[in-house]
Amino acid sequence: MHHSKSSTDGMRQGYDYIFLGAGCASLSLLMRMIKSGQFSEKKILLIDKAPKTSNDRTWCFWEVSNGFFEEVVYRKWNTVSFLSDDYSSVMNIAPYEYKMIRGIDFYQYCFDVISSQKNIEVVYAEVTQWYYQNEKFGVVLNGEKVPLGRPVVFNSIYKPIRKKKNTITLQQHFKGWIIETEQAVFNAGEAIMMDFRVHQKHGTTFAYVLPYTTTSALVEYTLFTKELLRQEQYETELRNYIRQYLGIEKYIIKEVEFGVIPMTNEQFPFYQDGVYNLGTVGGQTKGSSGYTFQFIQKRSEQIVKQLLAGKPLEKLPGTPRRFHFYDNTLLHILYHDQLPGNKIFSRLFQKNKPQQVLRFLDNETSLKEELKIISSLPTWPFLKAALKH
Repeated sequence: MHHSKSSTDGMRQGYDYIFLGAGCASLSLLMRMIKSGQFSEKKILLIDKAPKTSNDRTWCFWEVSNGFFEEVVYRKWNTVSFLSDDYSSVMNIAPYEYKMIRGIDFYQYCFDVISSQKNIEVVYAEVTQWYYQNEKFGVVLNGEKVPLGRPVVFNSIYKPIRKKKNTITLQQHFKGWIIETEQAVFNAGEAIMMDFRVHQKHGTTFAYVLPYTTTSALVEYTLFTKELLRQEQYETELRNYIRQYLGIEKYIIKEVEFGVIPMTNEQFPFYQDGVYNLGTVGGQTKGSSGYTFQFIQKRSEQIVKQLLAGKPLEKLPGTPRRFHFYDNTLLHILYHDQLPGNKIFSRLFQKNKPQQVLRFLDNETSLKEELKIISSLPTWPFLKAALKH
């Protein structure tokens, strides 16, 4: 990329917009700003600790029509299955499609566009903190203070904060293998969205399978628990799952991924200490499921509309409070083991149309639809947890 710098030399004041962190949230917003064509005269700075060169994550989401990043969708499925000992179903989710984007494709696509923009500067350095001095914004990069003028600042660097009294946090952690087989064993048109048939000894645990072809798939082992496992435990469980539930004996592991997402009822303010927060730190990770990609996309659209209309960003509406309430209640139940997660998700899919469940998980349902969904769940633990809030 022709004008990225690894040092802070020549970083000048007078930026209009600064992005701290160059992950999904910053890039989703910046790409929309570029596409609108209305920011080409603005000086924009993007700071991240290192270039994105590896396929470090996979985003899965569902969508009704072509989204903003349709060009980088790697695979999509219109049939998904839900599997558990209590209830199993293969679901046609039309008009939704279940989509997957690979991290590396997303980053390359965005940086190709960014590197063609003369007004955007990319700097690779670790932001250890930021500050305001005489109303001017600055960052501390590699230990030195760098003043940067009076920009609008977007931050997506997540730093876990000190625990408050009522904050509960579970980890969503997962290890995945992309495997390749000799025989055709996968149905490439159908994704396994959640397979709860695996043992639940550690807490809420499921596998999912995203087939790329009839001979290759991403197989992921996921837990919502307080503690992480040792790496070899994930591997043992993946091996067992592939043999026992997928019935596959011979395969090659082509790629490995591992990740941890915080699932928390911590309140993340959009605007704080002079910066606007995006992504997980902006509250875009759903507390009860860890889904993030589509929430980032919706937020990015809102922000760009607001900027183009010349309206203050502070006035942007947050997530309706009742969705925080549902997330809190569900987290509370999972955290205190009042009802195993496999039972909750089984009931959700057993008693409701899959499209309704997906809309509910997207925070797009109406109160009337939500009452129907909630009344389909085993009520006592929910009422008890809800009263706590």
